[in-house]
Amino acid sequence: MPGSSKKLFLKFLKWRYQYISNRQFTNIASAVIGLLAGLGAVILKNLTHLIQNLLEGEFIKQMHQAFYFIFPIIGLLIVLLFIKYVIRKKVGHGIPSTLYAISKQKGIMPRHQMWASLITAPITVGFGGSVGLEGPTVATGAALGSNFARFFHLNQTTRTLLIGAAAAGAMSSIFKAPIAGIVFAVEIFSLELTLASMIPLLLASITAILTSYFFLGDDVLLHFDLQDKFVLNDVLFYVFLGVVSAATSIYFSKVYFAISDFFKKFDNPYKRLLIGGLLLGIIVYFIPPLFGEGYETINNILRGNVIDVVQNNRFQIATDTTLEIIMFLAGLIMFKIVAMSFTFGAGGIGGVFAPTLFTGSVTGYVFASIVNYSNLFSHQLSLTNFAMVGMAGLMAGILQAPLTAIFLIAEITGGYELFVPLMIVASISFIVSKKYIPHNIYASELAKKGQLITHDRDKNVLMMLDLDKLIETNFVLLYPEMTLGDVVNNAVAKSSRNHFPVVNEENEFLGILTINDIRSIMFDKELYETVKVRSLMHAGSDIIYYEKDSAEEILNKFKRCGAWNLVVLKEGKYFGFISKSRLLTAYRRKLIVVTS
Repeated sequence: MPGSSKKLFLKFLKWRYQYISNRQFTNIASAVIGLLAGLGAVILKNLTHLIQNLLEGEFIKQMHQAFYFIFPIIGLLIVLLFIKYVIRKKVGHGIPSTLYAISKQKGIMPRHQMWASLITAPITVGFGGSVGLEGPTVATGAALGSNFARFFHLNQTTRTLLIGAAAAGAMSSIFKAPIAGIVFAVEIFSLELTLASMIPLLLASITAILTSYFFLGDDVLLHFDLQDKFVLNDVLFYVFLGVVSAATSIYFSKVYFAISDFFKKFDNPYKRLLIGGLLLGIIVYFIPPLFGEGYETINNILRGNVIDVVQNNRFQIATDTTLEIIMFLAGLIMFKIVAMSFTFGAGGIGGVFAPTLFTGSVTGYVFASIVNYSNLFSHQLSLTNFAMVGMAGLMAGILQAPLTAIFLIAEITGGYELFVPLMIVASISFIVSKKYIPHNIYASELAKKGQLITHDRDKNVLMMLDLDKLIETNFVLLYPEMTLGDVVNNAVAKSSRNHFPVVNEENEFLGILTINDIRSIMFDKELYETVKVRSLMHAGSDIIYYEKDSAEEILNKFKRCGAWNLVVLKEGKYFGFISKSRLLTAYRRKLIVVTS
């Protein structure tokens, strides 16, 4: 920043501190962030449509079926080269990277995240990657919110709130569902819903949706007209749909995790691209509805226009045979998840929100079709209603965001006619899925590392602690062959500590020697040359493992063993100590920051 601009900015900050309170400025910032998040959503959507339109020119249209195979590979290659040679930094996967920034980086997100997904996600999806744009949109908005807060020197709590506001704005702009956007931010980012946080979320959601209306008019992503009202006779079938949605959600998550683990075995990004791109191309070639986000398929399902979905394939499905249609749609459910996972595995940038809606709509439609086709019940189910409610079931099961699912679908349908079935399906799907999949796709990796922010304030504060700042390393090292005289003259006399780590030549931790262990003999000079450290040392009360122990686990170790100091091992070697008093002091300070 030039000198004159810096002075002007400092004057503005002084004026702001003098005349605008923190709460007022947070509200203003939230409105601005909502506007920026809305613009990000518009840019992502329009850029994706531009790429898709360019790929559907007259020449390509005539041979489009063949190009379904090659387009995804080309898109993934462009993304890989763009990240490697232009961005030159890692581009995180949308919402998981945002959650990590909140939990472990004090809400600070890299500046390149503000624009990286704006380019890489549309290329991935526009060229046929079977993922969504919602995650990148949220991540872009979150990065804007984080860096906006940093620019104006706002604290960690406000940064986190602005990230949540950006997420609410992004979702509101995409689906034109402001309430669902707010609920999404609260559920996914574990924000505390208080009056202080509600107003910024509302402001961001309002400005984002107004931005969407300004640029996109009344055009909505999902088109649905409620034709059949909810009837009491359908309740039992909605209960069954909740169970089916849970089973599909578990399948979705398990397949995604398995394929992700498979691709982690390959260190070479070009090898991942080759394997993932080829497999994705083959799937999309044979099943074109899996090309891209899939909202065209979703809208056809919601209109009951299943013929347009089924006839676009290489299997020559008979569009007048109900059983073949059901089987093909069931195949869409199975392979959409696989195609999405291959896209991510090959290095594509996108989100899981759209694939979740895709799978949910088809699951609900297939369930209702099977019931109607079986003729076991005299009652016929509404195919479109079950398709719509099925989306809520999969959102509740896969994303583990049941309230978001309920309010999003309610807002899309333009009313609360389906509110009861939405509640039934979402709650059942969430409860059953949660039992088998403890954490949603966004949070699974962070949860394994103990880095997941939740609504438990105590755990959140512990997780936000910087363990590196708690580890003390200024201890005098002892070796097993050292004599009592060495300990007294070179350790006790030169250190203010009352305990000393014992290590070998490779710095491997062997035990501890404390002042209490030698108190009765430390002044007996006759023993100085005969008594060795190896005969005096003892094992530590417990051990902290730097790579895997979270602050919560460390605190539990202190509780279990009753010690005041525990040794820390890093990569199997001695690293330092953490004291209980230092840990509790850091906890108290962080709690004050979080709750301020």
